[in-house]
Amino acid sequence: MKEFEDFLVELGTEELPPKALAKLSRAFQQSVEQGLKKAELSFEEIRPYASPRRLALVVTKLQTRQADRVVERRGPAVTAAFDDDGNATKALQGFARSCGVDVDQLDTMKTDKGAWLVFKQEQQGAEAASLLPDIIQQALNELPIPKRMRWGDLPGEFVRPVHWLVLLLGDEVVPMELLGVSSDRFSRGHRFHNPQPINISSPMTYAPQLEAEGRVLVDFDARRETIEAQVKELADTLKGEAIINPELLEEVTGLVEWPVALAGNFDQRFLALPPEALISSMEGHQKYFAVEAKDGKLLPHFITVSNIASQDPAQVIAGNERVILPRLSDAAFFWDTDRKKALADSQEQLKTIVFQNKLGTVYDKSARVASLAADIAEQIDGQPALAERAARLAKCDLVTEMVGEFPELQGIMGRYYARLDGEDTEVAEALDEQYLPRFAGDKLPATRSGQAVSLAEKIDTLTGLFGIGQPPSGVKDPFALRRAALGVLRIIIENGLDLDLADLLQRSQQTFDGKLNEQDVTSQVMQYFYDRLRGYVLEQGFKADEFEAVLAVKPTRPLDFVQRLKAVAAFRQLEQADSLAAGNKRIGNILRKNEAETADPQVDDSLLQEPAEKALAEKVNDARQALAPLSASADYTGVLNYLAGMRETVDSFFDAVMVMADDEAVRRNRLALLNQTRALFLGVADISCLQE
Repeated sequence: MKEFEDFLVELGTEELPPKALAKLSRAFQQSVEQGLKKAELSFEEIRPYASPRRLALVVTKLQTRQADRVVERRGPAVTAAFDDDGNATKALQGFARSCGVDVDQLDTMKTDKGAWLVFKQEQQGAEAASLLPDIIQQALNELPIPKRMRWGDLPGEFVRPVHWLVLLLGDEVVPMELLGVSSDRFSRGHRFHNPQPINISSPMTYAPQLEAEGRVLVDFDARRETIEAQVKELADTLKGEAIINPELLEEVTGLVEWPVALAGNFDQRFLALPPEALISSMEGHQKYFAVEAKDGKLLPHFITVSNIASQDPAQVIAGNERVILPRLSDAAFFWDTDRKKALADSQEQLKTIVFQNKLGTVYDKSARVASLAADIAEQIDGQPALAERAARLAKCDLVTEMVGEFPELQGIMGRYYARLDGEDTEVAEALDEQYLPRFAGDKLPATRSGQAVSLAEKIDTLTGLFGIGQPPSGVKDPFALRRAALGVLRIIIENGLDLDLADLLQRSQQTFDGKLNEQDVTSQVMQYFYDRLRGYVLEQGFKADEFEAVLAVKPTRPLDFVQRLKAVAAFRQLEQADSLAAGNKRIGNILRKNEAETADPQVDDSLLQEPAEKALAEKVNDARQALAPLSASADYTGVLNYLAGMRETVDSFFDAVMVMADDEAVRRNRLALLNQTRALFLGVADISCLQE
């Protein structure tokens, strides 16, 4: 066999879960890649393939045999290997026996730390064909499948029944038994267009053969691009634009092997419904793509992606139009039913929905959020009455018919119903904005009431769950506390809101009326916020040591934290930064070692002896005067720029002054001076945390 060959593995199954198909494909690729590297088999690249009925990989230029290598085992040290008469000790004899050789067949290895007896043996590399089955089996075992199933008396478990297995190294079949099937070179085409076996000539002809002979577009990414292009082109012929939800596109790609986009129509009377309801019905139930006009209004059309190229597409379209009618009729019924009463009339029903056993009902939560939202609105120049009203109505749409059928419309339907009820426009908008941001990178609440309610709702959840000892652990986060915490930070920072998180957490605790039993809830949740803030600012391009420098002084206002962070990042670009950071680190070390002697923060000028310490004391006094207005206006960059001018004075102090003087009064005075010097910098951050 050649030194390098292409390799193909294809596992043929019943239809795989469409939403998980791309994830399974990526996991399969990663596991096989790790297995090949662990086996020390080199390769050029791994190309993943996936369709509803198969998972496959093509590995190009795979090394067909492991390289030979010398296996080395270290035995006892020479000093312990022989007795005074030069005879082998029991330790050496035992080592030789374990290696299957005589003592005189061992080698000696010398290092800087001494000499050892070693056993060296040349080991021939294994053939790739003998290693690949175990690598494939291990990769399949590691796939992220929540629940594996067994079929009949077939051996093994998998997510779906397995029908065929292709394993080719070059043009040769690699023997393997897997999940009840034996490997060969025969794949299968499209279930309807060409279900017959397809003889795969070689790994590199795999994808072209399936497309040409089997009517299967096996490349997931290429199939997704084909679907998107077809849908957009068809929407253009309808004088509109397709609404392409990335998650729906991914799912549809996992549903079809030979995509054919078709357009259908529905009755225009349904356009009187909220467009979100129509889109949810089309996407969620039927996997259709909605179509909108250039002005953003929904058109009475939909696009479906068929898995066959029908000889009579009109019949396929008619069938889809018949199916969508009852779905849209249901949505219309829910809409009409919900409109028969005002949204506010549903508040009492919230008393029947438990938010969390120890924290009460959704009604209780709404009352807590209303109180906190009003307080936040006042602090951010909003209207407390509107924020409180919005919080009271925020969860009322959870008991509507429409949200009961389409949970993803919570907040959205509340906004529609509130408008129809004549609620203030800002109140209506806040009912939708309370859930923002829904995901990473999502938009933020735009109205002050929306910001207040969103913050209050998330802070209430965080305080409550931490307060009863149920913070997120590992991968378990049923109340999405990570997303909530990051949402709070983004709303405050990106909207420029000067809010104190610690204060809001304490206010939130007061609204629970003794339901919380954990100690130090505020400090626990603040630490959780700091952990989320770390990831947020690092993504913005700040460095870890800059974050640590600010964290050391524990600012509790996220906006203020970021302002300090920007100042530290700018400061470290100055030529004085490294010297002052080192000086602060030295000051910190001295003060920590002499904590008992630094209790008195006052400096007695009469005890200043050296010119360098007098100069530093004068600089510190001048800085206090100059920095007061800068600190008051949060001009942290200005503060650090001013302090950068103290570098020479600080350096001179350490060059000329012995801090730990024999005279106790002088020593304590110098420590107090250093304390005051360090305090100037700590007004912004602990710059001693900065690394060179």
